[in-house]
Amino acid sequence: MKPERSSTRFSAVVLAAGQSSRMGGANKLLLPFEGEALVRRTVRTVLAAGMQETVVVTGYQGRDVMRAVLDLPVTVQPNLRYEDGQMRSVAAGVAALTQATDAIIVCPGDLPLLRTGDLHELMDVWLAHPDSSIVIPRYQGERGNPIVFGAAYAPEVAAGRRLIGCRKLAQQYPQETFWYDVDHDRFTTDCDTPQAYQQLLERLGLPQPAEA
Repeated sequence: MKPERSSTRFSAVVLAAGQSSRMGGANKLLLPFEGEALVRRTVRTVLAAGMQETVVVTGYQGRDVMRAVLDLPVTVQPNLRYEDGQMRSVAAGVAALTQATDAIIVCPGDLPLLRTGDLHELMDVWLAHPDSSIVIPRYQGERGNPIVFGAAYAPEVAAGRRLIGCRKLAQQYPQETFWYDVDHDRFTTDCDTPQAYQQLLERLGLPQPAEA
């Protein structure tokens, strides 16, 4: 039986290395939301959930992304091979964790609707299902993020032998995966295109930036 959240060590890896290829030139992680970059907004949400250690993996426009989070209590880990895909960033982030942990949360840096309470829910679900080492949120059949997995996988993930974060994750490890079905889209709403960004601003009641 897994312990309670208060006595469990959770660490986080925030993925902020992607090239934002669908954004038409802008880096989605640096888009402004309520006066701060999207990646900073996401990282602050993750930190507020009580992580004992958080690694932010940078790659594309890494210096700019690093500046957005530099004053936060995180470790910035560059991924020089970010063009090889997300799995390389997951591996780099997990390998950069230095403290012993019980579970690791892998979170994309572009989840503008994510709340601290959502992370607490995922953590509690992971704790409530001791037979499942991986928890993936899902909304109306769509796979969401972040995901949570047991730290026992960390050596294989860091070495690139276990593809945590992959879209085929549940197919690869069906007996180890618990799908957490939710009634909201905060786990599935990201910011991949200019249209998605505009829709998010409208949804949140925020003005469209003049430079966007």
